[in-house]
Amino acid sequence: MSVVAPEAAIDAKIGKIYYGDFLAVRDSSIAIEKNKITGFIGPSGCGKSTVLRSLNRMNDLIPSFRLEGKVQFLGQDIYARNIDPVVVRRHIGMVFQQPNPFSMSIYENVAFGLRLNRFRGDYDEKVEQALRRAGLWNEVKDKLKQNGLALSGGQQQRLCIARAIATEPTVLLMDEPCSALDPIATRIIEELMLRLKDDYTVALVTHNMQQATRVADTTAFFSVDISQGGRTGFLCELGETRQIFEAPGKDLTKQYVSGQFS
Repeated sequence: MSVVAPEAAIDAKIGKIYYGDFLAVRDSSIAIEKNKITGFIGPSGCGKSTVLRSLNRMNDLIPSFRLEGKVQFLGQDIYARNIDPVVVRRHIGMVFQQPNPFSMSIYENVAFGLRLNRFRGDYDEKVEQALRRAGLWNEVKDKLKQNGLALSGGQQQRLCIARAIATEPTVLLMDEPCSALDPIATRIIEELMLRLKDDYTVALVTHNMQQATRVADTTAFFSVDISQGGRTGFLCELGETRQIFEAPGKDLTKQYVSGQFS
């Protein structure tokens, strides 16, 4: 097994991703650096969410999914036969596009993963810690028994982030976490992301290029190959965010960030 560079939490060398006979993604090798935010940008259908969900084996839930390549997390191939995907997802958490709190109390939402993983420590301490890290504690500390679905959209998303980080994952994957939120809630989530990278490694899919420039340290631009009559996504360019937006090395990247196509 090859050794991952010390600064990389995840080193993905994806040759091809299929859904049945459909080639969804090709030639997408990307390293997710520790304690940094890596943004995935690109037009719809370019495979950025597919790649993101491959990083913690969420795509395994789709029966027709097949990956050719290797995804290493801290040096271990997460697609090796002896690896339990449930354990993978404990170390590589995920926040989805739509806030999805469970229909249970705020407290139990955060404690859910702890109970699932049979945590034996102080639940109150862990729940408070996660809510504080998610910037939600002061807003909900007096109503922890209230149903999580009663919160606003932005609060629900922060509750989902608290739930994801309660088990203390190493990496946090975020799939367009602000797309359903208003500008004020979006700003709060972005500020939260910048704080979270002190303790976590973050990979973020976003359709908002301005968001990528605000929060991402590194940006991966995915494009679409339509030469074979389908839509196959691929990693076109990866680099520091400022370089990607101000001095892209590929014509396709330049066209995309300048708004010539979306």
